[in-house]
Amino acid sequence: MAEGNMEKKKVMVAVDESEFSHYALEWALDHLKDTLVNSDLVIFTVVPNTNFGYVYASSFGSAPPELIASMQDNQEKIAIALLEKAKSICAKHGIVAGTLKETGDPKEAICAAVEKHNIQLLVLGSHSRGAIQRAFLGSVSNYCVHNAKCPVLVVKKPA
Repeated sequence: MAEGNMEKKKVMVAVDESEFSHYALEWALDHLKDTLVNSDLVIFTVVPNTNFGYVYASSFGSAPPELIASMQDNQEKIAIALLEKAKSICAKHGIVAGTLKETGDPKEAICAAVEKHNIQLLVLGSHSRGAIQRAFLGSVSNYCVHNAKCPVLVVKKPA
């Protein structure tokens, strides 16, 4: 196969507002730079489906639709700012990154994006939760390791 016809590999780094995902992004940029320079890097975040039922159940009765819309709009703005910050971090390392944002359950949205966009490597941060926290909260990285349709690199921040 001629070198000019080779399709670039796609690498996706999933980020959220945690220090763990930012560490994973920085780690990937520092340790996988040669790979990332020759790949399409995608920074991905998920706006979680938030249950605003607690707002409806308040002692004041049901919340005005404007309040719910404002809360959802705020989540979108946070996600966009998060992607812009990650893109800026990539640029400081000389890497041009694309961005993707989805709404839904983070673990399911990440795996769906991997399949939809033909990602060849997924990079995630580890929240380093213990067994009890994982049992109650679940683990996005554990879910993705078992369900993503590509290799998954889980980066653990040193203690």
